[in-house]
Amino acid sequence: MSFIIFDLEFNHDGASLQNFDRKRSPYPFEIIQIGAIKLDLEFNTVGTFNRYVKPTFYTRINPFVTELTGITLEQLLTEEPFPEIYKVYTTFINESDSIFCTWGMSDITELFRNVEDHQLSHRFLPKRVINLQPYVSRHFDLSQKNLLRLQHAVELLHIPITYAFHNALHDAFYTAEIFKKLYNSSIQPKPFDPSHRAIRPKHQIRVIDFDKLLQQFEKMYARKITEEEQEMIKLAYKMGRTNQFLKGV
Repeated sequence: MSFIIFDLEFNHDGASLQNFDRKRSPYPFEIIQIGAIKLDLEFNTVGTFNRYVKPTFYTRINPFVTELTGITLEQLLTEEPFPEIYKVYTTFINESDSIFCTWGMSDITELFRNVEDHQLSHRFLPKRVINLQPYVSRHFDLSQKNLLRLQHAVELLHIPITYAFHNALHDAFYTAEIFKKLYNSSIQPKPFDPSHRAIRPKHQIRVIDFDKLLQQFEKMYARKITEEEQEMIKLAYKMGRTNQFLKGV
């Protein structure tokens, strides 16, 4: 059994979506990089994984994603598509009874969704996960609602910053360092059911009115917002809802 500490980078570009059934998910977060660190039970690094993924569902990389991660379409076009990368990734994991360790729950959720989107089997993936984010908040006596972003946690724990953030392998490395530094008996894996989808009461559902949002931007800047700017605004909003970029105050 091993701990698989992993991180993902995604692309989301609604204007260039193709070859995808929107009934399942109107605009999927498509994985474009998988980074992972494998630790044994003594927390020794026994393997690393870093692969970029050729897009299947989008024909371009959103400029916001490129600015954040440095990943370009030209770079990805020479890589293999997700089914091939996934096969290599499950070989790297090797044991389905291993434990996933993540920073937040969005990455493991989107990993299983991408597997389903490509009509692949997730039976080789671990079904137990440790989400480190709330444990770090607890370590600093913060509210469980006050979830720190990865970089802020690294800084607070005085972990040397040797690599740039928003790279899947680098972020997996930092998550592993946090895990090794904070691990105690209270940190236990929880089962992850990929088929489970939380059902919210209808009165709690909130839908953003993007037309009004974009109109407000046009009013603020006294000009028309370009199609590229519209996509960046929409993506920024949707990525913000994943809580990956929350920081303590």
